[in-house]
Amino acid sequence: MRAWKRIVREVRADVAAARDRDPAAHGVSTFEILTSWAGVQALLAHRVAHALVGAGVPLAPRAIAYLTRSITGVEIHPAARIGGGFFIDHGSGVVIGETAEIGERVTLYQGVTLGGTGFQPGKRHPTLGDNVTVGSGAKLLGPIAVGDGAKIGANTVVVEDVPPGTTMVGNPGHPVKVEGKRVEGPDADWIHLPDPIAEAIKALSERIADLERRLADLDGGGGGGGEERELRTRTGRSSAGG
Repeated sequence: MRAWKRIVREVRADVAAARDRDPAAHGVSTFEILTSWAGVQALLAHRVAHALVGAGVPLAPRAIAYLTRSITGVEIHPAARIGGGFFIDHGSGVVIGETAEIGERVTLYQGVTLGGTGFQPGKRHPTLGDNVTVGSGAKLLGPIAVGDGAKIGANTVVVEDVPPGTTMVGNPGHPVKVEGKRVEGPDADWIHLPDPIAEAIKALSERIADLERRLADLDGGGGGGGEERELRTRTGRSSAGG
């Protein structure tokens, strides 16, 4: 009985999270959210399946998870541990593995994977702290820890621990800041997050262009003055067999 009371309490928090973080849910009744929001439905089913796992009930938890995946497109292993105030926006394509642990007030967008690496038993899926936000299509792989308040950008691949309050982008994920400060809030601008690799390549390209201009100035603008050779079309058989 205590488990079912906990489920009711958690579902109320989940519905409140949907209403708070999804603008489309503003002014929508609790009944409509429970019957129309796929992410909320998947989470409701998981709460029940997880309680059955804790009670030692066989087969039923996996059957619930299987049916939920078929209906909502969200796959959550019944053994995964999920805190209160959890919200899956849109939901389709989300995968949460068996040993994954999710803290309080976490938000996942569509296509997120909390996956494992290798075939060894034991802890092999990510652990997310409180107030974590994971953007669309992001992949978090292995028994990594994502600190409280961290943000994972869309399509980022994370295979190492993420410090609290850090924003990660890229493949593999790199920590970034926007305008010299951390991105704040679940409504962060995930589209225009900086890419440190792209910025480094751009800086190198600009440096090379500057060096070429200096060399041209030193050569008197002659572009090096080297001997010009006429390019002629090669005839005969190609070394590639053509």
